Amino acid sequence: MSENVKAKMKALVQYAPFDNRYETVDVPDIGPEEILLKVRGCGICAGDIKAYHGGIRIWGSGPKDRYIEAPVIGGHEFYGEILRTGEDVAQWKAGDVVCAEQIVPCGECDYCRRGIYWMCQKSAVYGFKQHAAGGFAQYMKLHKNSIVHRIPAEFTPQQSVLIEPIACGMHAVELAEIGHEDVVVVAGLGAIGLSMVNMAKLRLPAKVIGLDVKDFRVAKGLEFGADVTMNPSKEDVTKRILALTEGRGCDVYIEASGSGVSVSQGLSLLRNHGRYVQMGVFADKVSADWNVIGDGKELTIKGSHLSARTFPAVIEGIRAGWIKTEGLVSHSFHLAQWEKAFETAQEDDTALKVMLTP
Repeated sequence: MSENVKAKMKALVQYAPFDNRYETVDVPDIGPEEILLKVRGCGICAGDIKAYHGGIRIWGSGPKDRYIEAPVIGGHEFYGEILRTGEDVAQWKAGDVVCAEQIVPCGECDYCRRGIYWMCQKSAVYGFKQHAAGGFAQYMKLHKNSIVHRIPAEFTPQQSVLIEPIACGMHAVELAEIGHEDVVVVAGLGAIGLSMVNMAKLRLPAKVIGLDVKDFRVAKGLEFGADVTMNPSKEDVTKRILALTEGRGCDVYIEASGSGVSVSQGLSLLRNHGRYVQMGVFADKVSADWNVIGDGKELTIKGSHLSARTFPAVIEGIRAGWIKTEGLVSHSFHLAQWEKAFETAQEDDTALKVMLTP
């Protein structure tokens, strides 16, 4: 790529809530330890939708607690082909097809020094920070601290885009510490939720139950390995799960919907000494009866953040066929059609993962 010819590119830049702009910007410059990536595809995360709609988790209540550094190019579920590397990059070369983990760790904070890089205090996720512009663009820079992974040559574009979201799901499933006698509930059967059903089933528990308010996803849950699926908007799932478990409730509840109602539902469904894993991201603050956790059931509550060293396992799982991907990317749009893509991701009942291609 000639510097003069390719000095500009198209990108989707977020300026403020409800203010995304498809515009011409500079192709990023790279330093000696950085990589210039030609983006081949980038998935739309539920977090991207919440960011567009002004979710408090991203925009905060004001400048002091705002996470996003707008204006910034969004997108963290990306993959692409290396176009050029800095002179000090030895492991990678032009033509390699790669993805990178969604976080750019600082490498200096206590968490990074202890190897818990996904909990980096600076928490720079691609697509939200100025120095980590995302994959909703024709080209992007992989920061020198990026954790880069090679994608097998046989992977389809859809499989490549799914690596990041499935890796997040795998981390949540690992945190649940699923045993063979456990009844596991996964609430929210989007692309990540379906993958979590798949990966939970690989641990051979007593039963995996999938919940979603969309009938299309409820049916998909069975395809991805759920023993039972239910629609909470159409039946009393607490009553039914108690009947399936001789009145005890489930052992594990993984919340993947990002719905506040699902939190109370999970606390109600869990048995005494049950385990709750929060993976979904909420647009607003959520309230629940906290007494159920302590004085009531003595529950274990865990939060699941990002992907935590799961990328290699996910890539191998997809390559070997253990992790299913067929049908998880339900729609694909050109980046210029981002408005239709975002609308589809939010409103189409048949949408799972929506992908943008530059």
